[in-house]
Amino acid sequence: MTTVLLPAAKDVRDMLAGLVGRNVTVSPGAPVTPEPERPVAVAVYVAPDMSVNALCLMDLGASAYTGGALALLPPGGCQDAVEEDGELSTMLVEALHEVVNVLSALFNTPGAPHSKLHRLYAPGEEVAADLAGMLAGFNRIDLDVEVQGYGKGSLSLVLP
Repeated sequence: MTTVLLPAAKDVRDMLAGLVGRNVTVSPGAPVTPEPERPVAVAVYVAPDMSVNALCLMDLGASAYTGGALALLPPGGCQDAVEEDGELSTMLVEALHEVVNVLSALFNTPGAPHSKLHRLYAPGEEVAADLAGMLAGFNRIDLDVEVQGYGKGSLSLVLP
């Protein structure tokens, strides 16, 4: 059985654009890492044997703007969540859950074990200790993401 592979930036862009129904621009970015002043969402993907086979980290901007665009929420409210509130509303977290659930398809390549979303940690939520060490993995793709009409954020896909 083949291992899970990192998707290309174009695949991430195409998946997000198709999902949110807007133009999405991606470019190489800095790694997304959780810090007290920079809350991030962490999506955990597992193989059928429940072993973690991929992680998706999204900063507050990417979380709010992809979720907001998917749920057709007003861009201004999403921008307020990022710039003023520093956290996502329950509705934005629910929309983000759908975004990261669909992103699991990026890891489901021929021969790789099937990946499915196991858990979404909302931005600022404490991540399980056994996952914390995986967040800085070296096998990763780090992207800046801009959702047309909403704003910019950053996303990292990490393989443990």
